[in-house]
Amino acid sequence: MSYIRYDSTVASTLPLPSNGDTAAADAAPATPAFSPLYQQIKGLILQSLQAGEWKPGEAIPSEMDLAARFRVSQGTVRKAIDELAAENLVVRRQGKGTFVATHAEDHVQYRFLKLVPDSGDRDAEGPAQRDVLECRRTRATAEIARSLALRSGDPVVQIRRTLSFGGVPTILEDLWLPGNAFKGLSAQQMASYHGPTYAMFELDFGVRMVRAEEKIRAVAADGPSAALLQVPEGSPLLSVERIAYTYNDLPMELRRGLYRTDTHHYRNELN
Repeated sequence: MSYIRYDSTVASTLPLPSNGDTAAADAAPATPAFSPLYQQIKGLILQSLQAGEWKPGEAIPSEMDLAARFRVSQGTVRKAIDELAAENLVVRRQGKGTFVATHAEDHVQYRFLKLVPDSGDRDAEGPAQRDVLECRRTRATAEIARSLALRSGDPVVQIRRTLSFGGVPTILEDLWLPGNAFKGLSAQQMASYHGPTYAMFELDFGVRMVRAEEKIRAVAADGPSAALLQVPEGSPLLSVERIAYTYNDLPMELRRGLYRTDTHHYRNELN
């Protein structure tokens, strides 16, 4: 594989984010001095995605147009897009083009939710019913700030809710979101949106979660959690802590969930 020096003239063809928030730009990793050309093009496309040049669900320019824009071969662009597609950041549609991936699509709605009914038929139990218990703006503690790459005391939105399946409360979740990126988010907005929450984040706030990291452990239900999940105190629960990232590995959500596993199990596919 051949490696070339990073060409600053290619980078100069890309507009910088114009939303006035420099945190994302500051958090983006520096481009290495040497990298394969297709990786450089992939990085530039990612910057355009992060800047909101192409919204979730929208088509990106054709390979030919991108090749002309970045002054590289069409094959180089194709290889960059191949990697983006493999990472579920874009979706190719035969005869239509390449589109920015979105959590609103049926096949990715449950990409980050790994709890499935013991029957294995998630469609049969239907979508989760959400009960938002709290949604408020507060200040990030040192722990929350570290998880979201914020400063201690920065504004965050804190949400508590339950997710029920078939009328049975199954998940108790606490979420923390950067306050500047989610200005105006309300309990009513969270409760009234009937699609996936991550799709609502895309549609209303322009924030797309592209990957997540989770930590899982077994815990016993304390009194308040047991009451909300309608299980006896001390019942076994699965504790799942997730940090979800947008483009360029910028953390945009900390989520801590307690899962009932008497009728569900955590299922993950490993490649």
